[in-house]
Amino acid sequence: MRIDVLGAVRALRDDGGPVDLGGPRHREVLARLVAAEGRMVTTDTLVDDLWADPPVRAVGALRTFVAALRRALEPDRPPRVAPRVLVTEGPGYALRLPREDVDVHRFQDTLARARRDPAAAADLGAALAAWRGPAYADVPDSDWARRERTRLEELRLEAVELRARLLLDSGEGADLVAELGAHVAEHPWREPAWGLLTRALYRAGRRADALATLRRARAMLVDRLGLDPSAELRRLERSVLSGSDPADGAGTGRPGPGVRLGPRTTVEVARVLALAGGDALVHSRRDRLAAVLAAERTGDPVLTARVIGAYDVPALWSRADDPEQSRALVAAAERTLTALTAHAVHDGHTGLSARLLATIAVESRSADLSGPEPGRARRAARQAEALARGLADPGLLAFALNGVFLQSFDRPGLAQVRDGIGAEILDLADRHDLPHFAVLGRLVRLQSASAFGDLDAATAHAEAAERLAVTTEAPLVPVLTGWFRARATAARSTEPGGPTAATAAACYRTAEEALRTAGMPGLHRGLFPLALLGLRLLHDRPAPTDPRLDWGPYLPWARPLVLLAQDRADEARTALAALPEPPHDHLQEALWCLTARAAVRLGEPAVAARAAAALSGARAEHAGAASGMLTLGPVAGYLTEAQDCAATG
Repeated sequence: MRIDVLGAVRALRDDGGPVDLGGPRHREVLARLVAAEGRMVTTDTLVDDLWADPPVRAVGALRTFVAALRRALEPDRPPRVAPRVLVTEGPGYALRLPREDVDVHRFQDTLARARRDPAAAADLGAALAAWRGPAYADVPDSDWARRERTRLEELRLEAVELRARLLLDSGEGADLVAELGAHVAEHPWREPAWGLLTRALYRAGRRADALATLRRARAMLVDRLGLDPSAELRRLERSVLSGSDPADGAGTGRPGPGVRLGPRTTVEVARVLALAGGDALVHSRRDRLAAVLAAERTGDPVLTARVIGAYDVPALWSRADDPEQSRALVAAAERTLTALTAHAVHDGHTGLSARLLATIAVESRSADLSGPEPGRARRAARQAEALARGLADPGLLAFALNGVFLQSFDRPGLAQVRDGIGAEILDLADRHDLPHFAVLGRLVRLQSASAFGDLDAATAHAEAAERLAVTTEAPLVPVLTGWFRARATAARSTEPGGPTAATAAACYRTAEEALRTAGMPGLHRGLFPLALLGLRLLHDRPAPTDPRLDWGPYLPWARPLVLLAQDRADEARTALAALPEPPHDHLQEALWCLTARAAVRLGEPAVAARAAAALSGARAEHAGAASGMLTLGPVAGYLTEAQDCAATG
């Protein structure tokens, strides 16, 4: 019996014939057990991993899948004889197969041997050839599968480069040119890969092409990222120019416990890419996590802390673009903090500890990553701030304050607090030449001015941020300020002689088109429908009912008003009763105001009282305007009508 998951999930008999595993859920159960590498997976974990919203009989369905898999994997097992492959263990199940009979385990073991033994290059080539596509290719895009695909893809890339390095070090590798050329084309930000391609070209007698490759690498690093080539690439270029053997050039050191990830690691490239937005931003997040996991595998907590802390990209929005990835980064930062303490190096690395704590605060984002210990991220933010102030490191303090800002949404009505944070970030940035944090400070202050309806001050901050964006090459800034200008147009559409509601809607639509490709799904999803709903409420019109609108995470709070607009009051009342408390993010005031308006329209005093209590501290603000991107109008109006409705109860 052999099981393969490096591609679509399949099982093969000893004679090579395929095993009928059943439907997609059966293969997913098997894949999840493969990912556990022989460890028991509890029934509860399997249910949570298989279903985002488990059905009532989920455990029974899981047992059915397991029973069918057992029949498929051990068709000749006599009745009442205990299974030997898919076994019951404690409160769950485990897969019991020799590691050499599972392709992913065989690949990982071969890679581990190759890290220690240069003679394993041939075995590593065979292990790489066994990949038939992305790992778990036919498994649904669940959290566990995404984690495994990300981890295994990083290992695959490491294996490609390690095999090439071992072959080149041994005097071979002239036939690697095509393979490494494709590798560099697909992963241009992996700087060591350029060195390997250069060495392969030189080994093949193509000295001019080797130099051209180095110049392409330099152009990408300098022109597109603003980074100088590493010392390794510069040494390699000198070797090629002089005609000497470049065996001691870029990337020849073998990875292992002593691996060196200098200042020009993958995570630094990811940091630069993050500021470019779009696909570059998406790739930067992936590359950053891969670099962190690679650093963790060295077992060096100081190195890992440096890699995690190097990514101090300013963050403005309180909802993560990739929550699962953010959770993985937070978990890595937590583990590294613990490891620093365990290795008795914590006291000598206060700055690293502060960066880890700031990373926890920034990546947790107040909206959707509070984790099992509520308040942990807020405490991490304050701890990072205190450590940074003690170190008198302005860049570190600005990063720590970014975390404090993202953890300042624990209740409605805190725009004034955030304005103070933004003002300090801006002051630090201006005095210490931190241009990207200067952009962040301006945008934070834009949001707080917007929250108070001070459109003149907000416009001044928007214009200043746009000027900074030109010099810092930050293309995402005009996307954000474009939304602010649409929000300002919506507010003015209620004034005599102001723009029409149709003009404001068109401005929102233009802003939506710019945001669609910006690489920020945590910001993008649901924002446009919510903005249109706010515009309609400003003009006392019913909610939009277009079924094509994707309300994203805001659907529960919009749904009662949408149902009311469709004359479905009973369903609206049911939806209102099921509403959770809004997440603690930029739009919590807006969602509480939607709750208040629906409660008033439906005559539900208890819900209205709850909304009024939540909004009481935000009376001076405008609903939704703390985002700087949309507005539902002054909170005071919603608060008053909610209080009046509550009084009737």
